[in-house]
Amino acid sequence: MQRRQSAKGEWIPPPGQWPVDPQNDVPVSQDRIWIDGCFDFSHHGHAGAMLQARQLGTELLVGVHSDEAIMENKGPTVMTLKERIAAVEACRWATLAIPSAPYVTSLPWITHYGCHYVVHGDDITSDAAGEDCYRFVKQAGRFKVVKRTPGISTTDLVGRMLLCTKTHFIQSLQSMLAGDEGPGSEDERKSTGEAMRQRIKDYATDESGLRPGSDVWYWHASRPVKERRTTQTSTSNSSDSTGRRSSTDGSGKRPSHSHHHSHSSSHHAVKEEKGTFTQLVTGKGARKGQAVVYVDGGFDLFSSGHIEFLRLVTQAEEEAGRARGWYTDEAKAARVAEAGEDYGPVFIVAGIHDDEVINHWKGINYPIMNIFERGLCVLQCKYIHALIFGAPFSLSRAFLSSLPYTTPRTISPSLPEDAASTPGAGGPPNLTVYHGHTTFMPLTYDPYAVAKALGVYRELPNHEYNNVNAGEIVERILRGREMYEARQRMKGEKNVGEEAVRLREEMEREAAERERERVRRDVEGQWGL
Repeated sequence: MQRRQSAKGEWIPPPGQWPVDPQNDVPVSQDRIWIDGCFDFSHHGHAGAMLQARQLGTELLVGVHSDEAIMENKGPTVMTLKERIAAVEACRWATLAIPSAPYVTSLPWITHYGCHYVVHGDDITSDAAGEDCYRFVKQAGRFKVVKRTPGISTTDLVGRMLLCTKTHFIQSLQSMLAGDEGPGSEDERKSTGEAMRQRIKDYATDESGLRPGSDVWYWHASRPVKERRTTQTSTSNSSDSTGRRSSTDGSGKRPSHSHHHSHSSSHHAVKEEKGTFTQLVTGKGARKGQAVVYVDGGFDLFSSGHIEFLRLVTQAEEEAGRARGWYTDEAKAARVAEAGEDYGPVFIVAGIHDDEVINHWKGINYPIMNIFERGLCVLQCKYIHALIFGAPFSLSRAFLSSLPYTTPRTISPSLPEDAASTPGAGGPPNLTVYHGHTTFMPLTYDPYAVAKALGVYRELPNHEYNNVNAGEIVERILRGREMYEARQRMKGEKNVGEEAVRLREEMEREAAERERERVRRDVEGQWGL
């Protein structure tokens, strides 16, 4: 075994022992770019670095440090190596993820994988000895700098969790993008809004990072319609029929911590609205023959739970495509002849809820990421083809019939009163709504009742990362508070202190108790107890 000279304790694997193929050295190319890092609960800042790196070449190889190397040089990780690899592999600009890459970037490693240049942000990264992690590639003239994504970091997100702040919330994304909301002068707000719109456009690019990729929309409707159950009739003042709602799923919805809307009237149905869609970014759009899939959620702290859910949705639709002959040579040739390129059998549309809608259901200071940040995290995922900001928490017939990729004639003009017991009543043949399946808790209604009644609902079974969501990540941070604080002190960050952690734990307990009381009153009210 040959020891490397660039970092203590790290080695150059012989053929057959490299973490991923190829096992033999490949020719070095300036179009093959290397980027590395921890990618701990990967956020849009990490994706932004990968996007910029990908734009410098035609392939992007991403080295991911091991849990042990990060502990030695930086402190504990929140996510496991396997979870961090899953996040990197899901990024549409990543060509290959390489686990257990050296913490101090190694010339032999990047050369083995055929990368000429290493890319990193314009901040300084040091090892346990305080030395530059990129000193060797810099000395070799094989280092390129990209801009660090402003306003986001793992440290900032941990601070939000522990200090329970809400200052990151966005009241109206449309107003923010227009420069009408946010701090600063009018000119500063305008500049911020323009920068945000550009970043959305950048993250909506295809795998090259240069060409149009995903469509991006914003759905305009009243807040009650976005927040509550809807009906085709006038606003209801009676108790809703009992439904069941998963407490956590692959999409990130977890309405188990309602905090200030505990009175039952806040859950009464309101008359549905068709709303209006404004297109923010024009991408490739749905192609001929593609099955349109709708998924929705908070997608807070976008992580392996969300990613695995989306991967399984894609897998299910690819299998369905194979069954209908999508992958035959004749079908492929026809698509290439008509569209100029081949494409997959599924077009996934992700709906993301507003900050206030999520906070209505989850309380505390959820979501930890605001709607803009969550949107960027979802856009960078290779399984997503379109994004809808401001999506409703509960699906209505009006919303489903007005989706940009669903023609109104495919949904019957009215939904019968007993539609809940009439599966397939007027459902759109080109649309499927997917949702995750986990443990259930009784609530006053089922947000997917309409999709089920239309016969377009499909539920996926549990998966390996089923419980990895924002709540789980926050709990991991709280459990490892002392280690994380030591890590922050190593980085010169302010100690958040025991009082902040105690406050969050107390707020979590109070929110859970309020939710239990709300459910009890709802059930008693339903049965006249």
